[in-house]
Amino acid sequence: MLSISEVSVLRTFRKFYMEPGEMLCFNGVDLATKTPALDSLVNKDFLIREKFNGAFSLTRAGYVKMRHTT
Repeated sequence: MLSISEVSVLRTFRKFYMEPGEMLCFNGVDLATKTPALDSLVNKDFLIREKFNGAFSLTRAGYVKMRHTT
């Protein structure tokens, strides 16, 4: 089960048609407010934290979850 904020993050990835391994950058207030959800999705192996600050990419499992999240 995903939290509302985790679903919001996955919707952001879907909005930009992201696929596994493609990097999406969050910054400013968006990064500050979504950090807990981003961290949680990393822990659930749905996202990978990239070296660039605020950058994340979907794992294959994250991509599947994103596609099935409404």
